[in-house]
Amino acid sequence: MTSVSGSRIRRSGRGAREGDVVVVKVGGSTLGKGDSTMPDLITLRDQGLKPVVVHGGGKVISDWVRLQGIQPEFVRGLRKTDKPTLDVAVAVLCGLVNAQLVAEISAAGGKAVGLAGIDGGMLKAEVLDPGLGMVGKIVRTDVTTIVAVLETGAIPVIAPAALNIAPEQEDGSDRILNINADTSAGHLAAALGAALLVFQTDVSGVLDLTRRLIPRMTRRQAMDLIDSGIANGGMIPKIEACALAVEKVRAGYIIDGRIAGALLECVAGNEIGTRIT
Repeated sequence: MTSVSGSRIRRSGRGAREGDVVVVKVGGSTLGKGDSTMPDLITLRDQGLKPVVVHGGGKVISDWVRLQGIQPEFVRGLRKTDKPTLDVAVAVLCGLVNAQLVAEISAAGGKAVGLAGIDGGMLKAEVLDPGLGMVGKIVRTDVTTIVAVLETGAIPVIAPAALNIAPEQEDGSDRILNINADTSAGHLAAALGAALLVFQTDVSGVLDLTRRLIPRMTRRQAMDLIDSGIANGGMIPKIEACALAVEKVRAGYIIDGRIAGALLECVAGNEIGTRIT
């Protein structure tokens, strides 16, 4: 287990080391009363690690699009995105949710900078599937802006959106594409050469057919869970992101972010959630 003495954390051999980048994907389902994500991020920063936050906001987007009379639709964990839905997603993710997370880190005593995937050409994409609408497939990643923020000692907080590399329409309305936050986290972790990629979820980790936690998996075993249909819905992009990232990243973790201190336990290299290598 992680032990904390003052501001120090003793880490086991598989944990992150000073100077390491740790990409943490957070979602609305794991943030709330009793959650320790914000102080945990600051603790990691104080220990000499470099946390990078990628956030979702799917529930908030769904609530707002329903107010516009639009029924949310998902395919393999990805939101079908027409132009009105995209407008809501960009406003909610790059505005409301991003600003709230930056404010929460600041209130907890940290320093954070809000960014979107379009900033500095961070994420560039093409349309993934016309049937999904304005959902992007990431084709290029530039982490220069993230590195610059890390060098100031701040925690980058990144909203998932991407620049469309396709020729623009006359009205310029298709320059931004909606990108799944899990997918964004995987690409950014790989591009940064992060030590760890951690997904904070509202479940204990990846579950098998009998609903028991799978503590460790290889990349191939993880993808087999998708092919067999055991992993489904929102777990699919998380597993796919880990499978992508572990080619450059030491390990990907899917953990229960509702547990206080779960992030610290994970980064310390202790047994928690599902570890994919």
